[in-house]
This record gives sequence, structure tokens and C-alpha cells, in this order.
Amino acid sequence: MAAARTSGKGRGKGGVASEDPILRHWREAVPDDRLAHLVKDAGRAMIRGLQMRLAQHEVSFGHWAYLRVLWVTDGLTQKELSDETGTTTPTTFSAVSAMEKLGYVERRYEPGNRKNTHVYLTPRGRSLKHKLVPLAEEVNEISVRGLKATEINVARKVLLTIIENMARDESESDDPALRIPSTREVGNLIAARGEEIDQD
Repeated sequence: MAAARTSGKGRGKGGVASEDPILRHWREAVPDDRLAHLVKDAGRAMIRGLQMRLAQHEVSFGHWAYLRVLWVTDGLTQKELSDETGTTTPTTFSAVSAMEKLGYVERRYEPGNRKNTHVYLTPRGRSLKHKLVPLAEEVNEISVRGLKATEINVARKVLLTIIENMARDESESDDPALRIPSTREVGNLIAARGEEIDQD
């Protein structure tokens, strides 16, 4: 559910839009809705806050995800970069190609190994860290306004536990049908269903 942007005159205390559909959804419509929806909307709101700030530097949120990994560990293979960002290999290939054109990264083979392509930051890509990391820190600070340090620590513990529980659920599953389908598989399924509908 996307939050609607309203003008300043429709804002209440603290500049919060008084008719924000997400806030109305959670406070009035379904205050006890599933936790997954609450986590999703909170994450989406933080991503939007960061996207607005990254756009001022003409950096996409997708590229930010790869840059922040490379700022920590430069020279990863494209497969390792996919694993670190939780994206598919084709998505990473497309993003790295675009980032290479923008001058943020360059792809190189290691001496004696022509099998794996490694992704390295350029000076331009490395310099973005000093501009962009403070923006992410600002979004994090804004997101926890009004919360005590103890409350933030509890929230961290809760979210980390959720992540660990769901990761364990995925890794321990013995059911071959219980897995994440590839983008291609989903596309084929949609195409097949579309063909079936057309035949009826």
C-alpha cells in the first residue's frame, strides 16, 4: 500500500500528513492486523525516506544496496554480491552493468582466474560513501524519534529474532515445493495461466 503525498497544509503535529492512508490503516482500520504487514509498511516507509534523499544525488535505491556492500567488502564476485544483497544473479548483472556505465564500479578478472568476474569500486563509487551513508543514518534517526534506547533495543531483538526464525524455517524445509520460485518460473506460470484463460 503506497503512502499518498499531501501538501504541507494537510499536515498535523510534527509535519505528519493527517490523512496518510497507511497511518489511518494501522490506527483505525486494522490496528491488530498481521505483524508481517506492519513490518512491511515500516520498511517501505524507511526505504521511501532514503529514496528521496538518494535521488538528490542521482543514485537509485537499487544501486545503494550494492554500493553499501562493496563499501564493506570490495572485489566480490557477482555471485557473492547477489548473495550479500539477497538479489538474483540476473538482477545483479543488470545493476552492475548500469553502475559500470555510471562510473561507480568496474568488473575485473583475478590473475589466473577467468571464471569469476569481480566487482570493484572506482574512486567515484568509493567517494559516494561519504555523501550517502549520512543520509541513511538520518533516516534511521528519524524513524526512531520518540523511542527510548531500551525500546529500540527491544525492537532490534524482536526483528532479529523474526529474521532468524524465518531463515531457519526456510533452510530446514524438506518440502521441495516450499521454496522461492525464480523470476523465470513465475513468468512461465503467468504465461501458462494466461493461455489457459484465453482458450476458455
